[in-house]
Amino acid sequence: MSPVCSTKGYVLDGFPNTLKQAELMGSHGIIPMLVVELQLETVEMLKRGQADKMNPNKPHLTHDSSEILQIANNCYEEEATHVRRHFQKQHHNWILLDGLKSKWWIWDRILKEVSRSMKCRNTYLERTQRGQAACVHRLCFTPTQMESSMGEFGHYCPVCLALLHHLVDCSGHAAWTYTAQYRQHYYRMCNEDHLGKFLSCPEGFVSPHCPHTLPAAHLLPRRLTEIQVRDRFPQQVELKGFCPVTYKDGKQRYEFLVRGKIEFAAEYRNRIYVFETSHKQDQFLRMPEAYWDQQLPTKVPPLLDPVPLTSLPTLGYLEQGVSVAVIKALTAVGRLKPKFPFLSAQTSAVVYVAFYLKAFNPKNPQHTREMYKRKLALFEENCALIPYLGSVMVGKYKPPSERPLDYDFKMHRFLALAGPPAAGLDR
Repeated sequence: MSPVCSTKGYVLDGFPNTLKQAELMGSHGIIPMLVVELQLETVEMLKRGQADKMNPNKPHLTHDSSEILQIANNCYEEEATHVRRHFQKQHHNWILLDGLKSKWWIWDRILKEVSRSMKCRNTYLERTQRGQAACVHRLCFTPTQMESSMGEFGHYCPVCLALLHHLVDCSGHAAWTYTAQYRQHYYRMCNEDHLGKFLSCPEGFVSPHCPHTLPAAHLLPRRLTEIQVRDRFPQQVELKGFCPVTYKDGKQRYEFLVRGKIEFAAEYRNRIYVFETSHKQDQFLRMPEAYWDQQLPTKVPPLLDPVPLTSLPTLGYLEQGVSVAVIKALTAVGRLKPKFPFLSAQTSAVVYVAFYLKAFNPKNPQHTREMYKRKLALFEENCALIPYLGSVMVGKYKPPSERPLDYDFKMHRFLALAGPPAAGLDR
């Protein structure tokens, strides 16, 4: 609330730490121009914590053992994920910087980002005061504010509609980078070039001077997911499942009758179409009138029934189904030669192969692959404890002050893995 802060600006160091604090700031109208996260690996954080612990000039003692630092870091990571998602979704003002860089490098990067934001704000104020269109990038407007004052084109690019008569839906872009304000309304553009054209002459792209108007809502095409297509059963796809874009662009010849894929589907005039690729799907969404009303010839290519892998002989099934994945997993385990603490080499190799197959199976959902990739990385880190401790624990006894900074942390981590194998692998 200080006049100095409101004019010169201020920095909140280490705040907000939780999602509740971030929401509380928003409720009081405090929206940061920039939120900077300094990213640091856990091992480096523990090294710095141990080095700070041995500092003789500390003003007072603190509870900063490796275990407490690890717990505090885990709590921070959990809360930071929610805070990061909040600012990225609401204001798009979150940037991530490498905490291993020097303070001068970090200072320079932050100064450049703040300067860019200030330039965008000053340009916005100057143009709006003159009644001109202005870009709203880096102004931290929330999606709710933007949605409440959208122009007559909604999320469709008015420049594409005016110049090319194309329907380009920008709602799939989370950021509002190419959005302009004109006459108290917001208009979204698909790229920087179209944004520049709109800013230079907005009157030619909005009512009443725009050459084309947006069709009615029931005449707008929309993407469909595979689940949405299946939910529309018993409604069938048009053109017997052939891609309308490939057929039309191939001058409606027989050899260009290519079947579409259900993951690339769209709805137009209450009809469902499937396409060969995502590019063909985008092309249809831009110009649906050019592709929707076509007639197939009397003779069409026959439907090819896929051969299930389970019907193949054993050798054929292995070759066509899992051989590539198994070969890659065995190659990885052969290069690493993992040895998990308190497990045999054979068991360690089997567990590593299992994690690898789970982590890189393209049939698994994305979140499952990411979870097993983290488990695989943790497994590799634990396997690296044995050679590290073996190289450090040589010679005579050394006092704690002469040991490597991360020795105590890794020794405690190694001893914690003793016990039931399942418990060690969970850690």
